[in-house]
Amino acid sequence: MERAFALLSVFTVDRPAMTLSELSRRSGLPLSTTHRLVAALVELRALTRNPDGGYSVGLRLLELGALSPGSLGLRDRAVPFLEDLYEVTRHNVQLAVRDGLEVVYVERISARDAVNVVTRVGSRMPLHCTGVGLVLLAAAPAAVQEEVLAGPLRRFTERTIVRPAELREVLARVRRDGYAISDRQIELITFSVAAPVRDAAGDVVASVSVVVPTGTRTDTVVPAVRACGLAISRALGWASA
Repeated sequence: MERAFALLSVFTVDRPAMTLSELSRRSGLPLSTTHRLVAALVELRALTRNPDGGYSVGLRLLELGALSPGSLGLRDRAVPFLEDLYEVTRHNVQLAVRDGLEVVYVERISARDAVNVVTRVGSRMPLHCTGVGLVLLAAAPAAVQEEVLAGPLRRFTERTIVRPAELREVLARVRRDGYAISDRQIELITFSVAAPVRDAAGDVVASVSVVVPTGTRTDTVVPAVRACGLAISRALGWASA
């Protein structure tokens, strides 16, 4: 089982499909072992063989991932409000949770003509450089924050926050204001506005965001995103003071 998981773990957003030899090299498994495991995973629908001979994650894994306890109730309750937020903004709407030192996107709604984003459902990003990540990091335990601040902080653009002191200031503002703005940290053509989602105990369990083109007025986006986060929180049982 450990070898099968090691094999599946080499797939990333940047590498959604790989050949048998690539899987063997990146997983560190012998080619013969890789061949045997891949054949078994294809039979179980955990992997799919593509027309070009490569392999990608199969539908069965996506089906199982949707049943994760951390996202099932959250996604079910969040989707109607995410759809409302999309109707208001007509831009990319995202829902994410924290997994260790990364953001995992569990839902996304986007229009065909919306600005391009690099994320998709199931993809991961560092906490320090996305709107949802800043919200989740600001609410994370102190030990998690210090681990992220200890770096290194990955740079995506010239606007990416890579100085710990600056990140500390940003996180303090997020806690004070109740929302985050990640300005051109991932791509220079976009910024995101994010707000927290709380559970019945008041703990931040997720974050919702909208990704919009640079130049969009924030005063038209921030209230909508915050209202969406509040609505999802209430659906999860949180009662604001």
